Amino acid sequence: MKPRLPSPLLLLLTLLVAAFPVRAAEPAPPTAELVLSRLAPRHPRLLATAEDFSRLEKLTAGGFAAKWLAEVRRQADEIVKAKPSKYEIPDGKRLLATSRRVLERTVTLALIFRLQGDPRHAERLWQELDAAARFKDWNPSHFLDTAEMTAAFAIGYDWLFDTWTAEQRAVLRKAIVEMGLKQSLPLYRQQKWWVVADHNWNQVCNGGMTLGALAVADEERELAAEILPAAIASVRRPMREFAPDGAWGEGPGYWDYAVAYNVAMIAALDSALGTDFGLSKIEGFSKAGDFPIHTTGPTGLAFNYADAGSGGCGGPHMLWLATRFERPDFAAFRIARAGGKPNAVDLLFGARWLEHPPAPQAAPLAKHFRGSEVVTLRSAWNDPQATFVAFKGGSNAVNHSHLDLGSFVLDAAGERWAFDLGADNYNLPGYFGKQRWDYYRLRAEGQNTLVIAPGAKPDQSPKAGARVTAFGAKPEASFGVVDLSEAYAGRASAVRRGFRLAGRDVLVQDEIETTQPTEVWWFMHTGAAVTCDGATATLVQNGRRLTARLLAPAGATFAVLPAAPLPTSPHPARQQEKRGPVKKPVKLAVHLPAASSPRIAVLFSPEAEPAAPAKLVPLADWK
Repeated sequence: MKPRLPSPLLLLLTLLVAAFPVRAAEPAPPTAELVLSRLAPRHPRLLATAEDFSRLEKLTAGGFAAKWLAEVRRQADEIVKAKPSKYEIPDGKRLLATSRRVLERTVTLALIFRLQGDPRHAERLWQELDAAARFKDWNPSHFLDTAEMTAAFAIGYDWLFDTWTAEQRAVLRKAIVEMGLKQSLPLYRQQKWWVVADHNWNQVCNGGMTLGALAVADEERELAAEILPAAIASVRRPMREFAPDGAWGEGPGYWDYAVAYNVAMIAALDSALGTDFGLSKIEGFSKAGDFPIHTTGPTGLAFNYADAGSGGCGGPHMLWLATRFERPDFAAFRIARAGGKPNAVDLLFGARWLEHPPAPQAAPLAKHFRGSEVVTLRSAWNDPQATFVAFKGGSNAVNHSHLDLGSFVLDAAGERWAFDLGADNYNLPGYFGKQRWDYYRLRAEGQNTLVIAPGAKPDQSPKAGARVTAFGAKPEASFGVVDLSEAYAGRASAVRRGFRLAGRDVLVQDEIETTQPTEVWWFMHTGAAVTCDGATATLVQNGRRLTARLLAPAGATFAVLPAAPLPTSPHPARQQEKRGPVKKPVKLAVHLPAASSPRIAVLFSPEAEPAAPAKLVPLADWK
């Protein structure tokens, strides 16, 4: 009997499954009964148990860990001298600075008390929490404030449960329930706002509510039974954004914020319930620690796209990720960044790594984060003089995004030459609303990218996406190409931008296809002193020099402009405030008043002459 041949439809379905593999189904959210049945009966149970604290106490008796303990003890002693926090909303919107201060003080004082037993630290912690418990509210209109304060009270209540009197516990528990947990119930029940968000608010708010519910679950079983399953179901939404390789569309700074609370939530579920109900197995989360490592340049500054800052990224949660996923390189990165200034969470999550700190490990010199479409290229690791260029595609529609498709940063010779201006003041009118694209820092003209046919409002499509279409990495050279066509739809028929790192030199090459002569600007913001001589620009910063050569188009020249809107900008008065990483930024510019399908190529060399003669090759042929 002849075997039956599969039908054409079956063949098609087979090919489709092979081309688009289906993700493993996520487990159903746990029931309330399952959650409460697993609750550890004793305190402490949030992030650590009594046995964990005992092991940490022994570990910190000597060696490297003892030095970190001494620093955290110094921080705790400084807090003892400070006055308790007050209810302060200086901008009229956010209590967040106060909530974060209470949380930092709580974790520091509580940890040192658990390890060393000095009653001064417990007494000072009570003063802090008692003052915040008397606040009129925890500002639920800006729920991050409520979530972080709830996390602080949950840890303070849990870690010193046996130290507090029954009356003190009642004060703390009432605050957690009334000013924290109950404020979230309408949002969970109606599936509104951060509960259905796919960005950092979700992780922070669910993290705070989870810690609060676990802390008081014995006494508030009905409340905890409603919140915990809802939080576990909700947090899966933003965690899917880590797929496939741990990157984060909101930028490294907001990666830090989101992951800090994501880790705290999972760690608390583990310690209190013995399981995270599959959260840590969501695709991409195990690789999340790769993102801050690769997006941090040799200057120590991050690729601060969107509203993210350029400061340190990769907090103590890197140590937890290192332990959970057996990644000593995550731990080495955090230990190096913490240096002699660790915080209490470093001690808590770093126990596995402090006795024998891991050495930095080799990593690929080039990395393409898919989905977020971020590419980083560097000439070497562990060399502060290395050349580093990072650029992005991704989506302009991501939370906190700027119109920054194609934007880049550049480090070389120990300096950051091309930098991102960063966020503006969140309290500016319409900053997160209809006026967002009026502000210079958020527009394409305020980025290190192209502006085509200026005067259009906005100057990149706010809904555009850009995909990295080519990527290659070898020791002698690495490159990436991003398709920006969607960002400039209606202004150009196709736009592609490529970055190539060879040795220590970086080539930025743009190919723009137009149907008619079109005005084009090329921008790069810098804090260097810039001298232009036709097609050559010399940048000097802290005694170091970078040379830029405009290789194409023929006859084009460099110019230096203020970091301000173009005269043709629809809102020339709306400029960035005087804030950011550089006090007096300028921008290196190339202006093509009426270009027909131009190619713009700029070569950066940290030495006077490039290591090798530049030869321009069409982006389609980059290999």
